[in-house]
Amino acid sequence: MSKTLQEIEDQYLAQGLRGEDFRKALETDKEFQVLLKKRKAKIRKKYEITEKEEKEYLLPNEEDYQILAMIKDLERKDLKVYDKELVELIKSQLLREWREPLLKKLREIGEKYT
Repeated sequence: MSKTLQEIEDQYLAQGLRGEDFRKALETDKEFQVLLKKRKAKIRKKYEITEKEEKEYLLPNEEDYQILAMIKDLERKDLKVYDKELVELIKSQLLREWREPLLKKLREIGEKYT
């Protein structure tokens, strides 16, 4: 019987692996990678996320896929300017470099009040 993702993770944690060693062990574990790929494909299909989007955004949890799906749905609507900007800012938080959009927005707001 094959193990679950959690069982494989627990096995390495029980061996005392943490941090970078833990990450490397999971990356090289073929069974874990096959299960992870299947899980991601299932979640990607559920939320209609493309492989390209999956590579562009950090989506470590199912909730992150859900957030991106909701963003995509909202982007198809005729949003007011403020809501469009807010959705864009929320979407930026899924990027690998999420801090720069926050800093940019904070600078814009700061300029209004100086």
